[in-house]
Amino acid sequence: MMKVGLFGIGLDTYWPQFEGLLERLEGYQQQIAEKMEGFGAEVINVGLVDAPQVARDKAEILKKEDVDLLFLYVSTYALSSTVLPVVQKLKCPTIILNIQPVAAIDYESFNKLGDRGVMTGEWLAHCQACSVPELANVFNRSGIDYEFVTGYLDEQAVWEEIQDWIDAAKVAKIMANNRLGVLGHYYCGMLDVYSDLTKQAAAFGTHIEIVEMCEVKKYRDAVTDAEIESKILEFRNTFEVIDTCEQTELVRAAKTSIALDKLVANHNLGSMAYYYEGETANEYENIVTSVIAGNTLLTGKNIPVAGEYEIKNAQAMKILDAFGVGGSFSEFYAMDFNDDIVMLGHDGPAHFAIAEGNVQLVPLPVYHGKPGKGLSIQMTVKHGPVTLLSVVEGKDEVFLLVAEGESVPGPVLQIGNTNSRYRFSIGVRAFMNEWSKQGPSHHCAIGVGYIANKIEKLGKLLNLRVVRVC
Repeated sequence: MMKVGLFGIGLDTYWPQFEGLLERLEGYQQQIAEKMEGFGAEVINVGLVDAPQVARDKAEILKKEDVDLLFLYVSTYALSSTVLPVVQKLKCPTIILNIQPVAAIDYESFNKLGDRGVMTGEWLAHCQACSVPELANVFNRSGIDYEFVTGYLDEQAVWEEIQDWIDAAKVAKIMANNRLGVLGHYYCGMLDVYSDLTKQAAAFGTHIEIVEMCEVKKYRDAVTDAEIESKILEFRNTFEVIDTCEQTELVRAAKTSIALDKLVANHNLGSMAYYYEGETANEYENIVTSVIAGNTLLTGKNIPVAGEYEIKNAQAMKILDAFGVGGSFSEFYAMDFNDDIVMLGHDGPAHFAIAEGNVQLVPLPVYHGKPGKGLSIQMTVKHGPVTLLSVVEGKDEVFLLVAEGESVPGPVLQIGNTNSRYRFSIGVRAFMNEWSKQGPSHHCAIGVGYIANKIEKLGKLLNLRVVRVC
């Protein structure tokens, strides 16, 4: 489980002056810790830091716990000298929680308290904003990156933002620990798809494992009849297998799927990109023309697989999958100016967990632009909100390109491919222009729901620029 650190800040001078203030502020901090635990994080709550030496002691604890993300709760006014040592020691992403107990002080009740000492203590429980400029000043001058969450304890937007940060940190950790397999070679001539593996490893921390077709063949040659029978049953339980699918093609796809499962297990892969052609009637061609069903199964089981050796898109698919929203392999198919939509899809693999209705396994007499024939996936992405993501290698940097839209009902192409209709708030013309201008490859990953806010936070954690089209 991902670890997040939480420390509050206050001023030790206040505690003997204002009875009950410390305990009250600690109670607010405990509420925050419990909420964070509900978001699936292990919270290392070290309590309130109220003096420089306390800061150093708490920093040691958080450092030993190796937290992935640090939340700094401003409980009341605090000296920046009690904050800087913690953040300097940890050197991890820091989120400043500028969270008041309530939306506003009850001025009438407050002013009726009478005792100005009691009133001052009450005010100090609500003066989180007092420290915020001071902290920003010191962090800016110290070269420390940080972000704010501002609001009040019972505000839903505050908790959604905190959850987004925790979710983004989880994904950053998943990407850093991911092993991406690359199998085969590039589709010759797709210059946009070619990727710099070192840049990908540097940007995400991903380990890239180069795997061989001969290993897939070794596993495939050793497949048993019982394994084939079990895999075909899995096909039928997962897909709507069209009657025109020949038994020989089901067996061929099953054997390849089993071999792919063993390849993934042997190398502990969390994602993969592949492409191969081979000589006509060659055994490797036999393998690569029967991969779509198996790679779709892997994709739906949180091991996303991108075709055409699209390593950047395997990364995008993994990000969306890690956020729990799918991540289906897609490219632009056609524009419909009458309905103001653009159609995206591919001949596979797909993310069957985000399908609208049945996912069909269908025979294709020919793959467009590829050798051979075999089985393919026909499905539409679930109708409703969607997020498109592309990992882009620009001239000087790797960055994330994102857009939110809607998968809408309507006619699609029944050609044995995944394809869906997408509408965007800025219209199809502006979307196509603005998306394409950023220079992504012609592939992208599609997930369900609106998560651009989470992706923007992921970009901040990874120090990657995020371009949001809509």
